[in-house]
Amino acid sequence: MTSPDDIPLAEGATPALAQWFVAKNAHPDALVFFRMGDFFEMFFGDARIAADALDIALSFRGEHRGEPVPMCGVPVHAWESYLARLIRQGHRVAICDQMETPEQAKKRKATTLRREVVRVVTPATVTEDGLLDAARPAWLLALAEVGSGFAAAWIDVSTGGFETMALPRDELGALLARIEPVEACAPRELAELPDLAQRLPGRIAERAPPRDPGRLLREAFGVATLDGFGRFTEAELAAAALALSYVRETQAGALPRLDPPRPQAGAAGTLALDAATRRSLEILRDQRGGTEATLFVAVDRTLTAAGARELAARLSAPLAEAEAVGARHDAVSFLLEAEAVRAALRAALKGAPDMARALGRLALDRFFPRDLGALAHGFARAEAVRAALAEAALPGPPLIEAAQAALRLDPGLTEEFGRALNLEKMPARLEDGGVIAAGYDGELDALRRLRDGAREAVAALQMELAQAWGVASLKIRHHQQFGFLAEVPAVAGQKLVQAPPASGAMAPIHRQTMANAMRFTCTALAELDRKVAEAGERATTRERACITHLKTLALRHGSQVAEAARALAELDLHAAAATLAAEGGWCRPELTERAEFCITAGRHPVVEAVQKRARGPAFVPNDCDLSPGRRLCLLTGPNMAGKSTWLRQNALMVVLAQSGLFVPATAARMGLVDRLFSRVGGGDDIAGGRSTFMVEMAETAAILNQATARSLVVLDEVGRGTATWDGLAIAWSVLEALHDRIRCRAIFASHFHELTALAGRLPELQLARMQVREWRGEVVFQHLVGPGASERSWGVHVARLAGVPRPVLKRAAEVLAALEARARAGGADTLAEELPLFAQPLPAKAVPPSPLHAELAAIDLDALSPREAQDALYRLKALAAGKDDTSAEVVAAQQENPVAETGDTVV
Repeated sequence: MTSPDDIPLAEGATPALAQWFVAKNAHPDALVFFRMGDFFEMFFGDARIAADALDIALSFRGEHRGEPVPMCGVPVHAWESYLARLIRQGHRVAICDQMETPEQAKKRKATTLRREVVRVVTPATVTEDGLLDAARPAWLLALAEVGSGFAAAWIDVSTGGFETMALPRDELGALLARIEPVEACAPRELAELPDLAQRLPGRIAERAPPRDPGRLLREAFGVATLDGFGRFTEAELAAAALALSYVRETQAGALPRLDPPRPQAGAAGTLALDAATRRSLEILRDQRGGTEATLFVAVDRTLTAAGARELAARLSAPLAEAEAVGARHDAVSFLLEAEAVRAALRAALKGAPDMARALGRLALDRFFPRDLGALAHGFARAEAVRAALAEAALPGPPLIEAAQAALRLDPGLTEEFGRALNLEKMPARLEDGGVIAAGYDGELDALRRLRDGAREAVAALQMELAQAWGVASLKIRHHQQFGFLAEVPAVAGQKLVQAPPASGAMAPIHRQTMANAMRFTCTALAELDRKVAEAGERATTRERACITHLKTLALRHGSQVAEAARALAELDLHAAAATLAAEGGWCRPELTERAEFCITAGRHPVVEAVQKRARGPAFVPNDCDLSPGRRLCLLTGPNMAGKSTWLRQNALMVVLAQSGLFVPATAARMGLVDRLFSRVGGGDDIAGGRSTFMVEMAETAAILNQATARSLVVLDEVGRGTATWDGLAIAWSVLEALHDRIRCRAIFASHFHELTALAGRLPELQLARMQVREWRGEVVFQHLVGPGASERSWGVHVARLAGVPRPVLKRAAEVLAALEARARAGGADTLAEELPLFAQPLPAKAVPPSPLHAELAAIDLDALSPREAQDALYRLKALAAGKDDTSAEVVAAQQENPVAETGDTVV
């Protein structure tokens, strides 16, 4: 983005360029889209930036102070697509539009059209459908600090959503991960907070909160007190006022229709999910930033854009209050059982327009005919949905009843829109006309008849002129500048100029000469042109008045329309959740206040959905029981056997259940969770200068410092990023802390098999393992969780599946066998007794060379023939079993199991 220092001096500028300087100086941190006829043009530094960002040609237009002026431009008819690309790259764009027509400029004897900045487009203040994600809100986040209080406020300009929260500074990262703002504004000292700066680089506007935030908010919402909206801290008021003033600044003083600010009670009413947990569970975005393999995509069965946004909001902020969650489950259960009602409801919802965003564009006077049509269609869908719910034999649960009541719109509003709009042939632009239906306004109908009757009048005058001028091929055509003109062939035109055949109103007056034709006017033609133009202008003015009336009517009922739009979104989500449960055999979770967690035949919703799409093998379900007395599970087993899947699926059960959805299981009973932590997988933070192990330890520290007895913790491979003994010591102590101090429900997966010794010392620790079976020399992962501890990790086998070269695998197997033998010789069974002490380093034990090692060292691998290699393997096998390689058993085995001299190794 250009800086004020990059803006050249305005002295000596042309009148049009002088207007550009005024706009640029008012908005130095934005690219100025300067309207020049059919193009939006950019100049100087803006042009260079835009040309690179949009991959368009950079040229020059005239000179300023003796230097060529860099320029690039985009056509007005396609400006939205170019604007979208700039916004996605984080640029702010000031739209400097023409405020008058050339005719109006001529009337005031001006040589340059008047231009003004009508809005500043930023990532969070766009309203056009082409610039918005239909399934996601576009939150603008504002931060403020008053005294020791810190708070945030966030606004969605497209729908009017407005919320605030007082929170500690260290919880900002979790809030950012939850709402995923697209832009922020904050005072300079808060704009530099690491969490904010790293998440929104280049999208933070530095602004100070208004001096009297309470007054600004009261005036904006037309109230004498804010008490009716809830209780706000001073920092919340400051953040809300900052968000409001920033929106007003970008909209050239206008404000969109906004809901009253709604304070949130911090983390008390919602399930706390930190950024690492959201990244691990891939709720709305996967770990690469994509959206395909996510929980949202796997469970989304909504039919409307508003329903999808509601689903995303609930998955981002699951509730932590049993009564509120139960109310959502009641609504889903009702629609699951009432199959006919659900089918009728979804049929009525299919294709329902996005009324909330259409209403937002109306409020900003930035709407198209389709937005008025969206409201009319939305009113009809609301009535159809209400009728579908009325078919239910019994009253529905509270949420269904409340939504049904919200759909009862003012009959005058719906009837007016139904009568007024030409819904069957709605034009693309207001300028095209035809928005208002015939029969709605008598005066408009009369003006249209006068305007449209000009066709007959033109045809009649054309015949009269053809006869009067003696030119049978005469045609009357309309010219944008000259109005109606009579066009004749060039030869006939010369005759009309030399010897006019008529006088008075029919006398030809030459206007234009073209290659093959000439154009004329006359008094009669000019009079007809005046009448038609006046009728057309009056019809356009009258239609605009009708449209303004409809807009005013919709905004007058704005709160009611917004409530109906919200009700449609919620009903869409409840019906979608019921459909998902019916299709997948999902069950209603039983939520309790006890510290329990019992899942029967649970499945991972995302993995199962991906397997179904790929038509792969059926997902293998697994139980999970973290009931009191066995609330801590130590899981061992090889990679690729499904450990991470099982860990995540149990964490996702909590997210789904407390969002108000059913869960993919045969049965589920879980105590309400206040905080959910998932540390599965790893990665470094190169930008932050943190290694993989440092990131792992930071996330582990956050869990140990914040988890409570009501939390659920899912941990995978703690301590594997450092030396073996260091890692084992850390994993051991973390496991003890979860059991003894925090006393939460937890699943702890590890390859440290030594930890299984803790089962005898920690009374509420249970052992579980991923079941593996050997068959015909191959290892088969069963993806089943069973009781007990895994004996091996099968790492060499997984390395073979990954394509590690055969010689490396062979050597790894040899080293593994040697290490295991050494561990047995060193008395590894006593390790569990020694580990808790950690007073001194474990003593190193001297291991004398064994016959096996001596034999291995004597083998020259490069000189062996296949037969010699076979013989060597049998000798090594005999030595490993404690036998002499010349024994009769070895010779017999060689004779019974001959191996062809192919060089292959049988494993």
